[in-house]
Amino acid sequence: MFNNIKQVFLSSYFLLFLLLPICLLFSTSLGTFSESFWSKATAPVALCTYQLSFSLSLIACFINTFLGFLVAWVLVRYNFPGQKILDAMIDLPFSLPTAVAGLSFSAIYGSKGWLGHFLVQNGIQVVFTKLGVLLAMIFVSFPFVIRSVQPVLMEIDQQLEEAAWGLGATSWQTFLQILWPTVFPALLTGMVLSFSRCIGEYGAIVLLSSNFPFKDLITPVLIFQCLEQYDYTGATILGSVLLFFCFFLFFFINIFQTSFK
Repeated sequence: MFNNIKQVFLSSYFLLFLLLPICLLFSTSLGTFSESFWSKATAPVALCTYQLSFSLSLIACFINTFLGFLVAWVLVRYNFPGQKILDAMIDLPFSLPTAVAGLSFSAIYGSKGWLGHFLVQNGIQVVFTKLGVLLAMIFVSFPFVIRSVQPVLMEIDQQLEEAAWGLGATSWQTFLQILWPTVFPALLTGMVLSFSRCIGEYGAIVLLSSNFPFKDLITPVLIFQCLEQYDYTGATILGSVLLFFCFFLFFFINIFQTSFK
């Protein structure tokens, strides 16, 4: 009896909060396929936002993957003053409103900010450029790789590494043959979560970029601009395209992750 109730609850939860909204989005956009779907989905401004959103998200994802792995490694393998404070601060992007993050970055890197003023004097413009968009993506997706890899590193038995060293393996050989196969699935999961967070970010980016077409306009901001202009069809079509590409990307990554295991 309890199992049946649990199955009904899980099915209803999955249907109402995931499957139904996605199906409604796709059905609404595909209903305009013969009229305006293709023209709106492949408009020059839309194609430019796709390219910018995916390219900057990938760059931010790779940066966070590399640095996030190093941070997770230091937190697990070393003890130092302020370690618990640093560990707690990593979760701040989860709870901090992204609009507040955008305001903070604008205050720091703006032309009137102490760091932004210095950078502008040296020919580096952060706010209202693609660099500002990239920094916002890095910030909001920073914790995902760390929190995905950290528990796996904590569960690794260090006696395996000591045994490998005792058998004459180098530190690099030990990492590749013992640690990497265990850590890689978690690292890939963190990469996917980081990328998905970047691709859907809006609040911080809308305050840091100029939001001009063909300059630094990303797809989520373009969708909101369509809503402001009461172009609900265009917003739905753009959202469907973004969701379509992300779904197949995550689908193939999950297949690769399963085959790796």
